[in-house]
Amino acid sequence: MNESNTKQKTPWHLWVMGIVGLLWNAMGAMDYIMTETRNEQYMSAFTPEQLEFFYGLPIWVIASWAIAVWGAVLGCILLLLRKAIAVPVFMVSFIAMVITSFHNFVISNGLEVIGDTFSLVFSGIIFFAALGFWLYARAMQKRGVIM
Repeated sequence: MNESNTKQKTPWHLWVMGIVGLLWNAMGAMDYIMTETRNEQYMSAFTPEQLEFFYGLPIWVIASWAIAVWGAVLGCILLLLRKAIAVPVFMVSFIAMVITSFHNFVISNGLEVIGDTFSLVFSGIIFFAALGFWLYARAMQKRGVIM
C-alpha cells in the first residue's frame, strides 16, 4: 500500500473542528426545527413581520435551508469519522446556504424585515464558517487524514 492511500494520524485540530462544528451546526439545526415546527416559545422573539417572512418562505428556499443545515451537521459527523465524503457534503451545504441567503437578502425583502446589523453580521459569520469547514475538510483530504 503506498503512502497516499494510508490514513495519516488524526491531528488534534480535527477533533476540535469536528466537535465545535457539530455543536455550531446543531444550533442551526435547532433553529431550523423550531422555525419549521413554529415552536411558539422560540418564535415569540420575532416580530409579526419577521414571522410572516419566515412562514412565507417558498418551498425551494426551505429545501435549500434544510440541505444547508443538515448537510453541515452530516459533514461534521463525516469529518469526525474521517470520511472524505465530508468534502462534497460540506460543499453542497455551503452552496445551499448561499442560495438561501441570496433569496433572503437579495431576491426577497428579508434585508428589510430581518436586516438589523446583528443579523447581517451573523449571516456573514455563518458564510465564513461554512466556507471554512469545506476548506478544512478539503485540506484534511489532501493531507490524507480523511479518506
